[in-house]
Amino acid sequence: MNNFERNLRAIYARAYVRIAGTNRELSWIFFTVFLPLLGISAYIYVYKATADPEILNSLLTRVIIGGATLAFWMNVLWGMGNTFYWEKEQGNLDLFFMAPISRTSILLGMALGGMFSTTIRAIATIFLGAFIFKISFTLQSPLLLIVTFVLTMIALYGLGMLFASLFLMYGRGSWHVTNLLQEPIFLLSGFYFPIKFLGFHIAFIASIIPLSLGLDSMNQLIGGNFAQEWALMPLKIELLALGVLSVLFFYLAIKSLDYMENLAKKEGRLTLKYL
Repeated sequence: MNNFERNLRAIYARAYVRIAGTNRELSWIFFTVFLPLLGISAYIYVYKATADPEILNSLLTRVIIGGATLAFWMNVLWGMGNTFYWEKEQGNLDLFFMAPISRTSILLGMALGGMFSTTIRAIATIFLGAFIFKISFTLQSPLLLIVTFVLTMIALYGLGMLFASLFLMYGRGSWHVTNLLQEPIFLLSGFYFPIKFLGFHIAFIASIIPLSLGLDSMNQLIGGNFAQEWALMPLKIELLALGVLSVLFFYLAIKSLDYMENLAKKEGRLTLKYL
């Protein structure tokens, strides 16, 4: 078996565990689909009570899409960012470094598995929320929407792969970083309102987070005319920026994983639980 085939099998194995494992407990489907609607509904009722009827549907579309994509950010932070740290705590990290496969293939399989299961639940949340709150979508280009979603996921999970090695090297501090990154990202990514309202300079800085540009682009494609008026940048520029972020984060993730692996081989301290 050559190296390429071993890495493909590693990707399949890690993805299969994520896909099959999340569907074994059926109660999880309820919690991951219906519970996000509780947070979404709060913003929906606020907009219904205060927003102009002409812009209401565009705002509610953003809330539904933003609330559904919260699951991806949480999956990146907890399912990707802390994965190696958790494996170290459980004593499995030594096996990962001794296995004749690339550490990138392990994370890539986890990313694909997590992305698949999270996407199914996000789609269910979107359609269920649209049905309950009677929200209509204005889909302009299905192909562009798919391209936007794929680029956003590539960049986002590339960032998650980068987090995985950084969180492992910083040890227990990763827990604090993970908690610290949750609420600020909810604000800066524009989950529930256009990031353009933050002001151009803050929104431009926030656009380094793939979800910020991804949500802004997807809302331009399905949120109607007002969503286009609220957009931070034209759609083509945002798609180009997402492509750049995808390449950048994957490059940094690979470099970081290589550094982490060399550090483990030279010093042997990454796999020690008390460090």
